[in-house]
Amino acid sequence: MTTNIILAGVGGQGILTIAATLDTAALNNGMFFKQSEVHGMSQRGGVVQSHVRISDGEIYSDLIPKGKADIILSMEPMETLRYMPYLKKEGWLITDVKPYLNIENYPDQEALFSKIESYKNHLILDASKIAKQIGNIRATNLVLLGASSHLIPLKERALIAAIKSLFKAKGERVVASNLKAFEAGKQYTLENVDLSSIS
Repeated sequence: MTTNIILAGVGGQGILTIAATLDTAALNNGMFFKQSEVHGMSQRGGVVQSHVRISDGEIYSDLIPKGKADIILSMEPMETLRYMPYLKKEGWLITDVKPYLNIENYPDQEALFSKIESYKNHLILDASKIAKQIGNIRATNLVLLGASSHLIPLKERALIAAIKSLFKAKGERVVASNLKAFEAGKQYTLENVDLSSIS
């Protein structure tokens, strides 16, 4: 069984850190993975996206076909719209509520969220606010990863081990802060999503 995840956002939001965490966790979990990525210049808010495919068997392509993504995990709501054609019928849209206003003609936010909410399986959360509350606004990406962790076929201990491994060089305080962000996102989903609907 293969799980296809599209990670989306703009430069500097930590998309590639999420991808690295998933890849490392897949290895920790004894699973196969493939990843592709496109990223612009972070100082200009360039588009960043990554296709991550996780499977219990061999994977032959690192690109996710349209209509085959199980999850679109976005750090920015407008970027969620960009990849909606990739989402499968029962797939999940998960996004931070905070827009990154880097263009003059940014879409009307009410219409933007109305479009996201038109999908059966969606989760819009203020991940930035949650990260700020735990004292690490830079860990917004880990809040979103935690919020989506119930949908990803990786054991929690593998994800936690991956976070510890990736942030180890930055010291115990940074590791602890990112683990706290992951747990806060996970708890948000537990409190706001009917997990019995997730197969």
